[in-house]
Amino acid sequence: MDFELSDEQGMLRDTVREVLTRTYDIETLRAVTDTPLGWNREVWTSLAEIGILGLAFDEKFGGMGAGVEELAVVMGEFGASLAPEPLLDSVVVPGLLIERSDADESVKEEVLTALAGGERLAAFAHHEQGDRWPAYAVAASATGTTVSGTKSLVPHGDCADVFVVSAREADGTVSLYLVEADQAGVARTAYRTHDNRRGAQVVFTDAAGTKITQADAAALIEDVAIVEQSALCSEAVGAMTKSLDMTVDYLKTRKQFGVPLATFQALTHRAADMYVALELATSMNVYLTAAIAEGSADAITASRGKLQVCRSGRLIGQEAIQMHGGIGMTAEYPIAHYVSRLTAISHTLGDADAHVAQLGAHLRDWDMLTVG
Repeated sequence: MDFELSDEQGMLRDTVREVLTRTYDIETLRAVTDTPLGWNREVWTSLAEIGILGLAFDEKFGGMGAGVEELAVVMGEFGASLAPEPLLDSVVVPGLLIERSDADESVKEEVLTALAGGERLAAFAHHEQGDRWPAYAVAASATGTTVSGTKSLVPHGDCADVFVVSAREADGTVSLYLVEADQAGVARTAYRTHDNRRGAQVVFTDAAGTKITQADAAALIEDVAIVEQSALCSEAVGAMTKSLDMTVDYLKTRKQFGVPLATFQALTHRAADMYVALELATSMNVYLTAAIAEGSADAITASRGKLQVCRSGRLIGQEAIQMHGGIGMTAEYPIAHYVSRLTAISHTLGDADAHVAQLGAHLRDWDMLTVG
């Protein structure tokens, strides 16, 4: 396995980094996330123009036909810059659900081309009140042409033009429907999350929809969730890398008793622990990405990667705050925003405890276990 980026992946990383870093410093980030939309449409247009929005889609749908490795590269840059643009929530996740569904090719082309071009935004409406990963009740009902029910947590559902909605048929199977947002049967209530991103509760009342799956959609939803876990892990690794770099720089420049903090052995040991945690998270993220790329990933593989990312993110975030001191808690300083985002990622699609439970439930699937 080659752990180095290819020339093309390196160019992709540099291009995305240039677009995001020329836009976002902490002041600009705070100003953008405080707007009603919460992200920058000019940046969104730039991402569309260089093909990032269509990165994961087939070329016939206006995409680049790239794999999960390229998506990981892009999400790492999103994590490092804290870019709030909803690439994952508004394009990748709903787009992959549509692309891998049984929808007519004409429907796929119309929707995915618009997503790749930045002309429209989508959202996956799946989570309902009381749901806890990995179990989803899917109490919303469907009749074949309409959808009714309440989805309590729709990431960036406030700005979506079209929803991919999970709903249960009369025979008990779960289907996916395309539902246009601008109709009388759709009502949404927007809110902010603690990391200053956006979400919405969406109520569907006999909303007209187009069914895009013929068989039970549970397996499709799980497959796309594994890709989403990988993307979140990559974003988290980018955020952790930046958090460690900022902390090390702070220890080198901040002085106490006339000498830099980096001269205190206890602090350098703690920074070394942060580095080890980052390396563990990076390795597990590479493992998960590679497994998806070769087609061998499953929910257990995703849980292994996400568990380590959750644990590393918590340690790195806490230590970064502690070693920055009081300034690390202020909104004017970047580190608190990184920690907030890492916390949000760790609670998306299962936190550390949920993934421990998931892995524990499958212990009997293995002939030998090594405790280390």
